[in-house]
Amino acid sequence: MKDVYINKTASFLPNSPVDNEMMEEKLGYIDGQTSKARRIVLRNNKIETRYYAIDSEGNSTHNNAQLAKEAIIRLLDEHVAIEDVELLSCGTGSPDQILPSHAAMVHGELKAGDFEVNSPTGACCSGMNALKYGYLAVKSGQVNTAVCTGSERISSWMQSDVFEEEINYLKELEEQPLLSFHKEFLRWMLSDGAGAFLLQSEPKGETPLRMEWMEAYSYAHELDACMYAGGEKQEDGSLKSWSEYPADMWSKMSLFAIKQDTRLLGQNILVKGVNSLKRAMDKHGITPNDIDYYLPHISSYYFREGLYMEMKKQGVEIGWDKWFMNLKKVGNIGSASIFIMLDELMRSGSLKKGDRILLSVPESARFSYAYAYLTVA
Repeated sequence: MKDVYINKTASFLPNSPVDNEMMEEKLGYIDGQTSKARRIVLRNNKIETRYYAIDSEGNSTHNNAQLAKEAIIRLLDEHVAIEDVELLSCGTGSPDQILPSHAAMVHGELKAGDFEVNSPTGACCSGMNALKYGYLAVKSGQVNTAVCTGSERISSWMQSDVFEEEINYLKELEEQPLLSFHKEFLRWMLSDGAGAFLLQSEPKGETPLRMEWMEAYSYAHELDACMYAGGEKQEDGSLKSWSEYPADMWSKMSLFAIKQDTRLLGQNILVKGVNSLKRAMDKHGITPNDIDYYLPHISSYYFREGLYMEMKKQGVEIGWDKWFMNLKKVGNIGSASIFIMLDELMRSGSLKKGDRILLSVPESARFSYAYAYLTVA
């Protein structure tokens, strides 16, 4: 088995940063009304700026595949050309279409190379799943060079016109024309962007990171879906697919909007997260003392203190001085967040040989968690 190195990282954040007061203007007002939930959600998540692939007129500037392409282009230089890539592995929770696959669309945007493509599905962990596929492909000797990405173009799912027909339908039924909190919550949480890693079997560049191991865990056998799109949650906790509804109800029920069961989220995300973290650390025989930089993808600063306290409770307390986050200024970009976070750390100039980095990514869709442990080579 070969060693695997992340030899270069890159990220792409579209357009100018959008502050909290500009958000609703960018995404649009539902039924012409200012959201009552927006300030509550923003007060808890403490995100100050984020990025949208939307211009000043509300038009799309990039689709998801184009965002990923822009990040990949920033990986390539005189040392690594697109023709050197043997595998393209792309994760996302917001593909531009059901078919073809996301990675195939990214490959099409690149317009070069006849390499293998891989498209993990899911939410935040899809980026880590893309990374693991590339990691295992290089480690097993199947390929020597792989590009892995995480990208999201979620703003198109959150613009006001996605919900307007539902509001009008509620008016027809003479019901209160208000968007339910589980549909509105994520409008103020998620944003757009892409990140990319270059994986090779030999260390190259200024700060190569050796990938020591990756682990992932799912708790779907215990817990119902918590974040979902393309369906409606039933009273028994199951999801009824959009394909089981008449076509005229798809927009009247905002079936393709992304939704969050906040009650289920609060009850489980931290406990299961630290449980899986402890399992991964125990399996590989590491303790908090073996971590110099802890990069947690968390959706909101609301969970930061709770995560630390749960670590303390389960005996895997990682000191605050080791935490590295950029949520406040780039927002929650789902599968891309961990790529963009590591890219910022790489560019900070603070890494030195021998430093050990733990990447930690939760996914609330049906409670999955993924980890990667890296060493500066």
